Amino acid sequence: MFLRSIMFVGTCSDAGKSIINTAFCRIFKQDGYHPAPFKAQNMSLNSFSTPDGLEIGRAQAVQAEACGIAPESDMNPVLLKPTNDQNSQVVVNGKPVGNMSAKAYFMSDNKAGLFNEAYAAYERLRARYNPIVLEGAGSISELNLRERDITNMRMALRTDAATYLVADIDRGGVFGSVYGSIALLSEEEKRQMKGIIINKFRGDSTLFEEGRRLLHELTGIPVVGVIPYFRDIYIEEEDSVSLETKHAKAESGKINVAIVLLKRMSNFTDFNVLERDERFHAYYTNNTDEIRKADIIILPGTKNTIADLQNIRANGIAEAIIRAHKDGKKVIGICGGYQMLGARIEDPDQIEGDIPAIPGLGILPLVTVMEPEKVTRQRQFNFRDYPETCQGYEIHMGRTVLLDGATASPLNRLPDGQADGYLLNDKCWGTYLHGILDNNVVLNDLATGLTQASPKTFDYAEFKEQQYDKLARHVRACVDMDYIYSTLKTK
Repeated sequence: MFLRSIMFVGTCSDAGKSIINTAFCRIFKQDGYHPAPFKAQNMSLNSFSTPDGLEIGRAQAVQAEACGIAPESDMNPVLLKPTNDQNSQVVVNGKPVGNMSAKAYFMSDNKAGLFNEAYAAYERLRARYNPIVLEGAGSISELNLRERDITNMRMALRTDAATYLVADIDRGGVFGSVYGSIALLSEEEKRQMKGIIINKFRGDSTLFEEGRRLLHELTGIPVVGVIPYFRDIYIEEEDSVSLETKHAKAESGKINVAIVLLKRMSNFTDFNVLERDERFHAYYTNNTDEIRKADIIILPGTKNTIADLQNIRANGIAEAIIRAHKDGKKVIGICGGYQMLGARIEDPDQIEGDIPAIPGLGILPLVTVMEPEKVTRQRQFNFRDYPETCQGYEIHMGRTVLLDGATASPLNRLPDGQADGYLLNDKCWGTYLHGILDNNVVLNDLATGLTQASPKTFDYAEFKEQQYDKLARHVRACVDMDYIYSTLKTK
């Protein structure tokens, strides 16, 4: 049966739309359908490379994985990647088209064109998948942005998606946020709204029965589910708000991995696997004392390498990393962090700002030159001298080369004969490859010399599949699936 599209919108940011969307992607797959995710416009520094070398938000890649399909740029046709507090790189149909200030982006006349591009991407997905599971962005009641909206109710109306409002009860004020969000909709938009989902409920959800009735009476829209708060299901999150809930300090008894908390940190999902592997304790910090306690320090990716390099020099983190390296700690750089570990970063075209060149940390004998063209591609590779084939992906600006007179020492070997990264020694290396830690051979190498435990096999891909199924069971048990399916019958 061909189903109508379904859409999840929110009363606020971080209400749990992405997680609910992911759950329904897996539920529809389990029920024999062939679903695909769609988010017209996403703002995130966590992105992913599709098989054809295009860039989308990480959340849509996760949702595609839950659907059991390969990610593609049509799932997220417009991606905004903040470069600083005022500007973002704009990625359209998987390719960067330039940088814009928030004011220029939201006030310009190009929004009609972007909306048409986004809808065309939706139509291409709709022709091949069933149903399309759409996700909104932020709050649906931002009246000042309504006329320029391309991803919330305007898209719901254009696609005629059965639309469900997700509200986060954990942050409080759920009655006001739900009632207000719906009251501020136009009559046409209200008719598109088919149900309310209360998310992150703590305690016995039957205690909210009166709340369900009151919300229905207030809004005329039924509450179709109350989703309990969970801590035992692990789904990748792309919103940097989630970093606030992660560990920030070292602990005894495990291999302590300090991930440097950069101001413009990107692709922090690179480190989710470290949170699941029992040998490691991963924590995020910009505290020099916590850096000193670590066994391994990782400099992660960033959307603005030069600005973040300036920042870690100013707050003492750069000096702490250099000292840790001299003291024999393991120091790893990924993407922008890899660039920082080199001797110098040059930006002759002022791609990242008005600084033409800046010294790096001087740990690796490398120079990075920023270039206008972005590299975006998936990669197979062999890590160091290990025979296992690994998987990763590149998303970066800049080309990194050896200092004059330095000896080549590639970290990874690629099937086409190229190399990636630099291996200084067993305790220090850098790479452009995101997802490198998702490979078991890399994790075991990272643990070498720091634990008495035997190398282990941790199948992260299988672990994620199990989590998608757990999430689907959790949500399915808490929502009225019969009612939801009744709203998806095509006219």
